[in-house]
Amino acid sequence: MKKANYFLFIGVASVVLACGPGTDNSRDSLTDSLGVAPGSPNEMNNNRDNEARATATLASASGSNVTGTATFTQTNGNVRLVLEVKNLTPGGTHAVHLHENGDCSAEDASSAGPHWNPTQEDHGKRGEGEFHSGDIANLEVDSDGNGSIEMEVDDWTIGGSEETNILNKAVIIHADPDDFTSQPSGNAGARVACGVIQAAN
Repeated sequence: MKKANYFLFIGVASVVLACGPGTDNSRDSLTDSLGVAPGSPNEMNNNRDNEARATATLASASGSNVTGTATFTQTNGNVRLVLEVKNLTPGGTHAVHLHENGDCSAEDASSAGPHWNPTQEDHGKRGEGEFHSGDIANLEVDSDGNGSIEMEVDDWTIGGSEETNILNKAVIIHADPDDFTSQPSGNAGARVACGVIQAAN
């Protein structure tokens, strides 16, 4: 509604300027009416305030010592994921997926259920042919056991429709890499970390 009102005001201001007597340009009028100057720090802060955010704190599973955090930020129709994980196998490669249940209570994280797959696609590699909504990528780990992923996803939302909403899904780190072929989960092995995605304040 705020955006609609903004564009409505611009249209009215343009008509007045075109048809009425000469007045000051519309920038000052726009600033006075909206209380925010276009391009000002206040306007940029308002844009940031409108971002949707979510986080998941990853805890160990299946006897591992893995910990980590995942942060999700939705802007401009995309969700940006920043994943940071510690205490994985040094130099290893580990599959990362979203699973359909926000439940990490089982020791092996089996309570998180299968991959999140609301559109009933085959498992695969994101961006290539068919893939689950919960398919992400393989995480490369350094010699200290740390790894990170940063990516933007255009078919996720934070609090959107049932087919796109990532809230209350589980972030799972697997013991092995995803081969992106084997059904239904890429032969990725045990679940070594799990965290539930929750809306951030």
